[in-house]
Amino acid sequence: METAIRVEKLSRQFGPLRAVAEMSFEVPRGTIFGFLGPNGAGKSTTIRLLLGLLLPSAGRAEVLGCDCSREGENIRQHTGVVFHNDGLYDRLTAEQNLAFYARVAHLTEGEGKRRVGELLTRAGLAGRAREPVRRFSRGMRQKLALARALLSSPSVLFLDEPSSGLDPAASASLHADLLDLAEEKGVTIFLTTHNLSEEQKLCHQIAVIRDGRIVAAGNPNKLMEEMIQSPGVRIFGHFGDGDFPALLADFPGVAGMEKGEDNLHLTLEAGASISDILKFVLASGAEITEVIRDRGSLEEVYLALMEEEENDRF
Repeated sequence: METAIRVEKLSRQFGPLRAVAEMSFEVPRGTIFGFLGPNGAGKSTTIRLLLGLLLPSAGRAEVLGCDCSREGENIRQHTGVVFHNDGLYDRLTAEQNLAFYARVAHLTEGEGKRRVGELLTRAGLAGRAREPVRRFSRGMRQKLALARALLSSPSVLFLDEPSSGLDPAASASLHADLLDLAEEKGVTIFLTTHNLSEEQKLCHQIAVIRDGRIVAAGNPNKLMEEMIQSPGVRIFGHFGDGDFPALLADFPGVAGMEKGEDNLHLTLEAGASISDILKFVLASGAEITEVIRDRGSLEEVYLALMEEEENDRF
């Protein structure tokens, strides 16, 4: 798969502070790449380096085959950006905002008018096109900011905390838009967020950073499999009133058990056989209606990584 972003030992120093430290990663075209880390970890600095708005202290980076240190203007012409501050003009209407940014993007008058109409319709804002943006909700403003970033049909989209402050419905709508851009339009999306469930749902690859360094990277599901040491399974059914649950708690591979009204939640040891456990449950006379395997969460991986990093300091 063709690479959209390539970073090799990228570093950026601000006096004594090393905001980005020998960072290396690649982002394939048409994928959603999650960039995850606490405040001050170096996420926004990395985006500015990739856009050519900052020069690196060491290392190099490419976006769409262009060197970020020497071809920043060309990169910015082929990318879209939505920072945490949406950059919209409150006194202008939605239509006027996009028309202004279309001129900034050097679109012709005809092309600009066509794109503004298309994007307002796609964002569901065509009926509010001539309304001042100051009247818009947070979700509407974010949709308009995304429309602005898409004016020049970018190949790469940088999003810094795009769902911050959105209600669940607006957030779900934004997620659908992003998945469509990546899967249907082939846009590469570089996403920073504190919303771990968002990264887990959307991202094909992630990188977790701390103090300017990448501490883990890869497919979210594979990271969860590698780092969550105590997988679990929840068994729904009817278990009777005998001593069966106590026997199950001592079954090989079962590290712990919690009994609910209609289910048993088992914490398993590494390598435990779920099929053997289910056979034992059935042989004990229980009736099983459903079995759900815990996959863990990206939040567990993130917290484990942050704890490891904190412990390494001492």
